[in-house]
Amino acid sequence: MRCGPLCRFLWLWPYLSYIEAVPIRKVQDDTKTLIKTIVTRINDISHTAVSSKQRVAGLDFIPGLHPVLSLSRMDQTLAIYQQILTSLHSRNVVQISNDLENLRDLLHLLASSKSCPLPRARGLESFESLGGVLEASLYSTEVVALSRLQAALQDMLQRLDLSPGC
Repeated sequence: MRCGPLCRFLWLWPYLSYIEAVPIRKVQDDTKTLIKTIVTRINDISHTAVSSKQRVAGLDFIPGLHPVLSLSRMDQTLAIYQQILTSLHSRNVVQISNDLENLRDLLHLLASSKSCPLPRARGLESFESLGGVLEASLYSTEVVALSRLQAALQDMLQRLDLSPGC
């Protein structure tokens, strides 16, 4: 007997019917846990803290805190930090950069559960022109970026409890 795609699908149907979607609460809990893990990694690096409101000449491209964080704004902010940390070529921030990629994926899952159109955010468009600033002050850039990232992540953690919009 010859079995086509329909027969194969019907044969797999009992297995497919037992697969359940990941509960959105689990995704939100995983997102919060990953944020806490990243904050802990930043604390372990133990650079001197810089206030998120403090201005450092030449490093204005590093985002500070935003008053209202939607899921798309969170993703955009994380994309910028990921781009900055990747360009630093520091052993200290490689894992944090990877964690930011995973966190962005979790934010996309949260957005899709709310039927939010969340396109993949890009980092800074004029980032190539900042190469000289980064090379001249790698340590300062790392300190400021990690300090502001930590403040942004703690704010995101609080916002996730309030169920942010698209």
